[in-house]
Formats: sequence, C-alpha cells, structure tokens
Amino acid sequence: MCVPANQVSAEAKLAKGDEWVKDLDFDAFSQDMKKLGDELEKQQGPADVKHLNKMILWSNTLGLIGILTMGFGVSLLPIFCLSTFTFTRWTMIAHHTCHGGYDRVHPNKSRWNRFKFAIGGLWNRLCDWFDWMMPEAWNVEHNNRHHYCLSELEDPDLVENNLKDMRDLPVPTFVKWLALPLLVTTWKWFYYAPNTYKELKLARWRKAGKKIPEGVVPSDAVTVRSLLFQGGTPFYSFWEFFSIVIGPYLIIHFFLFPAPLLAIGEYMGTGHEMYISAVKNLFLAELMTNLHGFVAIVTNHAGDDMYRFRDGCRPYSGSFYLRQILASVDFWTGSNINDFMHGFLNYQIEHHLWPSLSMLSYQKSQPLVKALCKKHGIPYVQENVFKRTKKTIDIMTGSASMRWFPAEYEQKFLERDAVIEAAKKTRKTQLLSDKCMEAVQE
Repeated sequence: MCVPANQVSAEAKLAKGDEWVKDLDFDAFSQDMKKLGDELEKQQGPADVKHLNKMILWSNTLGLIGILTMGFGVSLLPIFCLSTFTFTRWTMIAHHTCHGGYDRVHPNKSRWNRFKFAIGGLWNRLCDWFDWMMPEAWNVEHNNRHHYCLSELEDPDLVENNLKDMRDLPVPTFVKWLALPLLVTTWKWFYYAPNTYKELKLARWRKAGKKIPEGVVPSDAVTVRSLLFQGGTPFYSFWEFFSIVIGPYLIIHFFLFPAPLLAIGEYMGTGHEMYISAVKNLFLAELMTNLHGFVAIVTNHAGDDMYRFRDGCRPYSGSFYLRQILASVDFWTGSNINDFMHGFLNYQIEHHLWPSLSMLSYQKSQPLVKALCKKHGIPYVQENVFKRTKKTIDIMTGSASMRWFPAEYEQKFLERDAVIEAAKKTRKTQLLSDKCMEAVQE
C-alpha cells in the first residue's frame, strides 16, 4: 500500500541548508511579526514626515546642483548630481509614497498619498515623479504584483525567470558577461518601462474579463526588443507605448528641459555649446542612474541563497512574512548618508514585511527584525551590495540558481494559514452573535 504524499516525512527530504525549517515555530513567528508591524505603524508620526522632508531636501539639492552646472561642459559633477537625483526621486520619495508610507502621517493629504502622488496625468507626473515608467503602471507591477507574488512565477521582477533566455544561451559565460554593460545601463527603459505598462494593461484586461490570447504567457516579460523585433505584444502597440510611457520623458527630460540654455548661450556668446553640454550630461547621467539603480534594485531578490516558491499565499499571513525574509536581502544599514545612496532599498526585508511604512520606520525596525529572525532560527541575509551584485549576475548568466523552498513545508504552512484565517472568521462571527444576543436580552 502506498503512503499518501502528504504523509511522507518532509524532514527526510530537506536539502542541506534547509534544516532550520523543521524547527520553526510557525505560529509564534507569525504572531511576533504581526505584533512588531502593528507597533511600528502606531509609532509613526511627525518625525517620519520630518525625515522625509530631509531626504527630499538632499535629493532636490543634488538636482539643483546638476541643473546649474550641466551647461558648463561635460563633467562628473553634473552627471553624478543629476543621476543621484533621478535615482533617489524614484527609490526613496516616489517608492515609499506610492506604497502609502505617508498616507496617515503627512499633513498634505492632497499630494503625499498613494492615490494622489504622480498619478492622474502628465502634469502630476512632471511635478512628483518624472521617469521612464508610467507611475500608474509601476504601482500595479511593483506595489501589487511584485510584493504579493514575491519569488513566485507570477512575480514580474523574478530575475531568474526574466533572464531565462540568457541563462539558457549555449555560449560560454564570459560571452554573457560582455552583454552586461549594455543591459545594466539601459534596463529602465528597455525592460522596466514596457513591462510595468504590460502589467497595467494586463490588470485592466483581467478586471474587464477580457480573454488573454492563446499562446500568450502573462508572466513573460515585455521589452523594447520584443516590441520591435519579436512580433510585439497583444496588450499595446509600440506607438501607444512610446506616446504614453517613454516618449514624454525622452522628449521633455533630455531635449525640452535644457532648452532655456539655448537662450542663455546666445546671451553669453557661447552659441549652442551650453545646450549641447547639458544634453550630453543628461544622457551620461541616464547611464549612471541605470547602473546605480541596477546595483541597488535588481539585486534585492536574486542569488543562490534566495528562495523561490510554487504557490501564492495570503497577504500578511505567516507564509507571507516568511517569504519576504527568505526571498529578500538587506545591504549594509545604519546612517542616513549610507541609506540615501542605497535609495533606502538596503532595508528590503523590512520593506517587504510591511510595505506601507516610512523610511524612518525601516531604520528603526531593521535590528528588531534581525533579532526576531535569530530567535526563530530563520536565515536573515545581509551583505555588501557589491557582493549581491555578483550573486545576481551569476543568476542572470546561469552560473547559479535560486533555492526552491521545501515543497512539503510550503504546503504545510499554507494549510496552517488557512486554518488560522478560518478560526479568525469563526471567532468574529461568534463575537458578532454574542453582541446581537446581548442586545436582544437588553
């Protein structure tokens, strides 16, 4: 007689490095994480807004220096300042605001709110967060799909899946490395802008009940290459993508924005030199901010020590909390300057545990989360960002692969989540019945 699969000992199947899972007190861990998240949210207030304003000041100061110097020849100063302004405006200010990190605490509800910031038209995009990506599209792709499908096949930012063509390419690894400079300096407009827009269109299709064409795999990434040379995508045309998503940024940011320098150059007797210098600096800053963004962003969830998962889980369940830790990595932390240059993405574990907290809350929570992981015996990965870049490139080129979470335990934890959720609903129903009975008796 065969033994049912769900009765097979999971402990006997654990791979080396996964042994910790058999000793995990899943319920206690879930309760600790839920409690800490609730406490952190209650502690947010004016100090978080003050911290946000400081980071905005630092970012805007660099942007201003870049603007004032970009017309005086091509040099590192304007390139660095413009690049870092673009990087921090996205990774710190837009990122945490669009997640709702300041919804409850910021006094200006008409702007610093996830449902207001940068969305609603080109003007808001210009004022709040102007980049290659369409903010509404990024909100769907990142805030929804990535965060709540982390390291599943449905995660649109799963590096191992998105780079499967490169991983499987039958060429020596050093040949794949030759493609990296072009890839890491263009990825925002080449990959991220079209793929986030695909996720927005896909979400609208699903909401409208529109059938996805046969042969189209929703989890496959859409890139500029696939739009131009691989038959396009059924979700939108290249012209729609250009006119709505990347065209405004390309034309306004790189050519119209520095246009006043044409007049200034004429007045100063330098002709078009100031304008040409500014355009060159803006394009070089674009290469630098892509590289900066790749190192700080793409590396957050890739490496042979990061786990992958087979099935989805309930948001803010025990499985959810566990996955955010096991599929995310922190970089070095500890000071505003360090965190600023990382775009506050060095707190990736804490951010994924509680996406709607502020940057200051992540600084406070990091040592507490690390201590809880040590208490429960859960791997907590924190390394230098450059080591993580090497690990990410190994995944991209196929030199290494991510870990699969033990299937038996994945299912076991999901079943436990379902039991806990059912108990909550039963308890709420019972409490409501008790209140109704008391009201009748009165």
